[in-house]
Amino acid sequence: MYTSAIYQGQVMHHRLRPKVHRFIYRVSACLFNLDELPLLSKAIPCFSYNQFNLWSFYDQDYGDHSKIPLNQQVRTYLKAQGYNLGEGKIFLLCYPRLLGYVFNPLSVYYCYDEAENLKLILYEVSNTFAQKHRYLLQVDTQEIKNTPYIVRQSCNKTFYVSPFIPMQCRYDFRMRLPDEKVLVGIRQHDQAGAFLHAVFQGRRQDFTQANLLRTWMRHPFMTLKVIAGIHWEALRLWRKKVPFYPRPKTAQSGDEK
Repeated sequence: MYTSAIYQGQVMHHRLRPKVHRFIYRVSACLFNLDELPLLSKAIPCFSYNQFNLWSFYDQDYGDHSKIPLNQQVRTYLKAQGYNLGEGKIFLLCYPRLLGYVFNPLSVYYCYDEAENLKLILYEVSNTFAQKHRYLLQVDTQEIKNTPYIVRQSCNKTFYVSPFIPMQCRYDFRMRLPDEKVLVGIRQHDQAGAFLHAVFQGRRQDFTQANLLRTWMRHPFMTLKVIAGIHWEALRLWRKKVPFYPRPKTAQSGDEK
């Protein structure tokens, strides 16, 4: 039995202003124990690590886009930021490649120490302009003790994502740590209050050949649906005359602590 898993669920966005806009899509995400990737590739015929398959995971899709093993990339990055987890596990919640294609608007890394205490969450945000940014936030271990499985974090927005969302706003994260269920909740707000709620929630399935095949049959073009959905919802917002915020001319990438 592997600690990696599949989560069947849905993504919901609810915009409150200046125009009400709401959508829900059924999706399937995976939680990868980064140490297990080579083992999963050997054990499951329809899944490959750094090779084409029905489902596959490529190190270069994440982090610095290099072919260095992602586990090593993340540990090196965390050390550069002043954090040493030793041999603690790192889990990544993301979409894997399906028939060679994937786009991850948000990839979430859960970083544990050697005593299996969650210490950090790394939010890796990608936009459709081939740019990426990372928000690294510490976990309040006392908060987890008081509210089991729930982590609340916040930070200022410093990276351009959508042409329909201003830069001058703040993220509030509400995270249920992955177990039988997972929840990634993001509320965006400005000086006038909350204006957008985004949520992914899913239920766990074992990472097996049978479940991967069932997932594919349920969502045969899921990774294409992600990028198609982004552009379709952007068109709907444009038709509703939601204000448009142009992309900054200066290049954007980097990290936020």
